Amino acid sequence: MAVTQVSATDAALALITKLKTRYGELMFHQSGGCCDGSSPMCFQKGEFQVGDSDICLGEIGGAEFYMSKPQFEYWKHTHLIIDVVEGRGGMFSLEGPEGVRFLTRSRLYADDEWAELVSAGKV
Repeated sequence: MAVTQVSATDAALALITKLKTRYGELMFHQSGGCCDGSSPMCFQKGEFQVGDSDICLGEIGGAEFYMSKPQFEYWKHTHLIIDVVEGRGGMFSLEGPEGVRFLTRSRLYADDEWAELVSAGKV
């Protein structure tokens, strides 16, 4: 089984499904600070402009998940796990009106996972 760089909890996947019903195709970008701190931001697909300084880490619930290259350098040793918690999150993220917010959790890769990512040129 291929090592992934991002995954989502069942609660996050259920929320993504709900948001897709309302808004259509989605995308995520891991915010690196500024207005909304460092949180996964959910947008309608194409609503957030990704560029050469962003990389796609994979998909969660069929939605691509992006992060800036400089931020990835700090997080590349960790597998990102997108979860949902109660409370208000980023004011620009689509889940805001639901009274919940997406949250990034992480874990370090095991040695064999890291070796696979290095071998595949993903880090």
